[in-house]
Amino acid sequence: MRPRTLLVTLIATVIATLLGTTTLVVTTTTATSAPAVTPSPKAKAGGTPQLLRGYLKDTWSSFEAMVDPGTGLPADNIGGDLAPSSRSGYTSPTNIGAYLWATVVARDTGLITAKDAHRRMAQTIDTVAGLERHAQSGQFFNWYDPATGATLTTWPENGNPVYPFASSVDNGWLATGLLVAARADRKVAAAADAIREGMDFGFYYNAAEGVRKDPADTTTPVGGQIRGGFWVEPPADGTCNTPGNYRGGAEVYYTCHHYGAFNTEPRMASYLGIAAGQIPQRHYFGTERTFPPTCDWSWTETKPSGEWRNYLGVDVFEGTLPYRGMRVVPTWGGSMFEALMVPLFVPEETWGKRSWGVNHPLYVRGQIEHGLDEAGYGYWGFSPSNNPAGGYREYGVDALGMDGAGYTSDQERTDWDQPYDGCPDRAGEPAPTTYGEGVVTPHASFLALRYAPRKALANLAALKRDFDAYGPGGFYDAVAVGSGTVSKKYLALDQGMIIAALGNALSDDDLRRYVSRGAMERKLRPLMAMEEFGSAAR
Repeated sequence: MRPRTLLVTLIATVIATLLGTTTLVVTTTTATSAPAVTPSPKAKAGGTPQLLRGYLKDTWSSFEAMVDPGTGLPADNIGGDLAPSSRSGYTSPTNIGAYLWATVVARDTGLITAKDAHRRMAQTIDTVAGLERHAQSGQFFNWYDPATGATLTTWPENGNPVYPFASSVDNGWLATGLLVAARADRKVAAAADAIREGMDFGFYYNAAEGVRKDPADTTTPVGGQIRGGFWVEPPADGTCNTPGNYRGGAEVYYTCHHYGAFNTEPRMASYLGIAAGQIPQRHYFGTERTFPPTCDWSWTETKPSGEWRNYLGVDVFEGTLPYRGMRVVPTWGGSMFEALMVPLFVPEETWGKRSWGVNHPLYVRGQIEHGLDEAGYGYWGFSPSNNPAGGYREYGVDALGMDGAGYTSDQERTDWDQPYDGCPDRAGEPAPTTYGEGVVTPHASFLALRYAPRKALANLAALKRDFDAYGPGGFYDAVAVGSGTVSKKYLALDQGMIIAALGNALSDDDLRRYVSRGAMERKLRPLMAMEEFGSAAR
């Protein structure tokens, strides 16, 4: 049994401090259910690690059930009863990466043996080595059959065509999982590193893309941005694409968009590319904290405030958006995983004390205040998830995103058309006074665990107490908190975020230490240290 780690100690201490003499007593119910939390003034502090271990044990069960025994590839999702027949017939690079880091967490916390973890990772990595990928870039396609490893060209659920696509963000999460595996188990390191080192993230990098302080200035460099991905052949459904190849060679067909927002999950692919020397360091300053405060950008959420600064020769507008007495560097859509999935692996708030160290806690505070105060749902935590009404949907806090339409926290898509001062087409309208059917996803609370431990655990306990939100694989994916409708599915991506957060809490930030040492720290830490966001609480 490992000693209590720093993060768990923080969680327990914060709870004990805020609750006075009341601490947590944990009683285990069944082998596959989460521990119940009972306050007791007589109990000794220390129940929190047991509570987290209970959540981890059950969540790991969902991954065990999702994995195909013949290939070691996890399905994208599985039904709430964990029946093998309910596994999806497709998987992605992100799902595979999540299974690799989840396996390491299960080993490091004692859920499985080192021998079992090695067997699992070796099988998965061997299968990944044989998957079809784009030869020049080493990038993997977005959808594979988890039972055979074949690249999908038709969608298994309805027979619709699938056009093989290499996603920068999804390949970033696969590379992260491979990096964790290599550093956690030296016996798989050579095979995992061979795959990862062949993945060229510079293939997505457009050095000329970016916003200039003076649009007429063509001499000052921009930091460059990465594309969303590329197709090997132009998609026959007419999806916007542009031919090219930033490395030279045979043309591919890039997405028409770049990832232009800074505080979003594609920055993990950027970090990996910078660490590998495939993308220059100035790219860290090439994406937008917010767009500049001119009417050219009035289609975005609301007018930002900030100032221009220059880093590594790149002009950066250090903008923030106002929200409930705070100034926050927004994400693109306002969701939790855009902001807080990356720091599961990279200690951004430590390396960037004046930037991420200020912004991450404020972002969590904004999510909490929206759910409890502004919308009045009684619960919080908004991030893309399964839709309890069917399908999959983006959820978020509209005002915490750059996008004018944004992601919304309810089914009715209640957003706020805020004014954009000085722009005649953006007079705006009053803030909403009511919201509809709020949809909360538990993975958002686990992402907040580091930054608001007491409130995260209280929110999870309330979801478990008030709804049929917990099953054999841990928390189900989403709850519509008005009607109580629960999406009784488990998604590899969302379960992977939960396991990563719990693994860091229980194993002294193991996942961060596996990923963030070496070139990642040498090349990224100085960049984060030199920047100061405009984030602040009034």
